[in-house]
Amino acid sequence: RAGDEGGRVDPAAHDAFFLWAGVRPTAPLARARTVYILAGEVRAAGPVRFVPLRPATPRLGKPEVWLTVRAERLDWSEPVHARILAELARWQAAGNRLAGLQVDFDARTRGLDGYARFLADLRRRLPARYRLSVTGLMDWSAQGDPATLARLAGVVDEVVIQTYQGRRTIPGYERYVASLARLPLAYRIGLVEGGAWHEPPGLAADPHFRGYVVFLLPRKGA
Repeated sequence: RAGDEGGRVDPAAHDAFFLWAGVRPTAPLARARTVYILAGEVRAAGPVRFVPLRPATPRLGKPEVWLTVRAERLDWSEPVHARILAELARWQAAGNRLAGLQVDFDARTRGLDGYARFLADLRRRLPARYRLSVTGLMDWSAQGDPATLARLAGVVDEVVIQTYQGRRTIPGYERYVASLARLPLAYRIGLVEGGAWHEPPGLAADPHFRGYVVFLLPRKGA
């Protein structure tokens, strides 16, 4: 992508960002148009509950904001659903331009059918004013069942495709990106700050491609 330096992802060249709970806002956020903020988790261990990760309500003002929930399980209870809906209302009441809810769940390609059912139920619970986003793995488009992907397209508004593990870009991402044309829904590509990236030919011309999201890393000493 033009603006990235030496084939490495430079946040200053982008305008959409993901903030983990331990990441402080940085200079690029001053020009951000879209920000995904991790609000809490539904963890695999222990009882089913929403674990908040941000004691203070974000107040960003100008950027479009997505409230992200990291999920390690999908057997959400009624109190979990109610808490997340309350968090959405609280963030919106704080003056944010709230786009909606994003679910960050590592759904394996073979488990997409069950995930699609979970998301359809979640969509029915969300007020119509909120959009629904999910993170996704690169091999969804390469290995996913077309019928299941079509069901996802009828439920979610976008998918953010993860191209990294930890702090590094996954090697061979080019061949997966080439298959994204099979996705029947809008998608963004998630890049890790400082990771390797050369935009594959033809990506920008894909009508479903909505741009990049840079996952910002914690600063030393933060």
